[in-house]
Amino acid sequence: MEIYLVGGAVRDELLGRPIRERDWVVVGATPDEMLARGFRPVGKDFPVFLHPDTHEEYALARTERKTAPGYHGFSVHAAPEVTLEDDLVRRDLTINAMACDGRGRLIDPCHGRRDLEARWLRHVSPAFAEDPVRILRVARFSARYAPLGFRVAPETLDLMRAMVASGEVDHLVAERVWAETVRALGEPGPGQFIRTLRDCGALARIFPELERLFGVPQPPVHHPEIDTGLHTLLALEQAVRLNADPITRFAVLVHDLGKGTTPSGEWPRHIDHEQRGAELVRAFCQRLRIPNMYRELGVLTARFHTYVHRALELRPKTLLNTVQGLDALRKPQRFEQFLVACEADARGRLGLENRDYPQADFMRRIYRAAAGVPVQPLLEQGLSGLALAEALHRERLAAMTEARREFKVLCSV
Repeated sequence: MEIYLVGGAVRDELLGRPIRERDWVVVGATPDEMLARGFRPVGKDFPVFLHPDTHEEYALARTERKTAPGYHGFSVHAAPEVTLEDDLVRRDLTINAMACDGRGRLIDPCHGRRDLEARWLRHVSPAFAEDPVRILRVARFSARYAPLGFRVAPETLDLMRAMVASGEVDHLVAERVWAETVRALGEPGPGQFIRTLRDCGALARIFPELERLFGVPQPPVHHPEIDTGLHTLLALEQAVRLNADPITRFAVLVHDLGKGTTPSGEWPRHIDHEQRGAELVRAFCQRLRIPNMYRELGVLTARFHTYVHRALELRPKTLLNTVQGLDALRKPQRFEQFLVACEADARGRLGLENRDYPQADFMRRIYRAAAGVPVQPLLEQGLSGLALAEALHRERLAAMTEARREFKVLCSV
């Protein structure tokens, strides 16, 4: 039995990056031998085990054979005679096909170190085309490493385009699409995930709602970049700059979906794109089985982001309706995520990346004024039911009106 450190841990160590997790390949062993050493089996499709102490994954060296379309269409062969090199050449990218033995010696049959130094994301073999998930993985690695200068190799991009043209990408299941997408949203360059998918033609097949945004114009006076797709990517960059979490970044990604359905005769205006966008986000999330916390913030951002942009012009009653529509009083953390998404949207415009966005602080003041209205005095007056709700509404409206006045005085000083 021989054990090798493989994949991402080897890659990131050579890059001088923190190692997130360690994966191991075991050569010359059987499942029974692993069990006898105390390893615990996991999964049904692959011979993978957890170490009894470290709980790190140890996989028996294996080969794969394509048997049907899609991610699950593989026959796996794991046996003691499968070599380390056999296992490495079935992997996706050369930079992920390196191993290290117990003495620290690098095993690199696919020249991954050379591509690491040259900053190439390059496929290992034509077998890359057998698994459509690899398109998503390349796009995700691009989101992670593009800030370090990595590019997708031209021949790999050509192969990805061929996979899209052959229909292989159409076999992707919703769970895997979302799993790769949410990981990409947490990377340093999530916009590169979208760009890579678009470069190979996969965006139109996987995320048609996003593909439709490219080429759709907006008023130049408000959007010097003009193109709605470009604006979305710029806003996503600003979300990263604002240290937004993946849930907020998702909201930024989908905030303008409604503009993709504006009739061309109405361009560059986008009347009622907010409501149309909210419905599209709901359908988008349902199709990809996206968790509720992402869906809820995405829908609210699509529906209400322009209200925040115009907040300094709105009447107190409209402001209170907005705060209530966002359910901010019950979910203040989500309200804060929403405001960050709105700021990223406002800054995601060519040449306006550093413009002040006082609307966010204004809405925070408005929220605090409404949230600070005490309920107990109203209860002590004997109010309940509809009468209590109406009185609380009046008190909150008065508090927000005063907060609005104070903010405008402060801004004029």
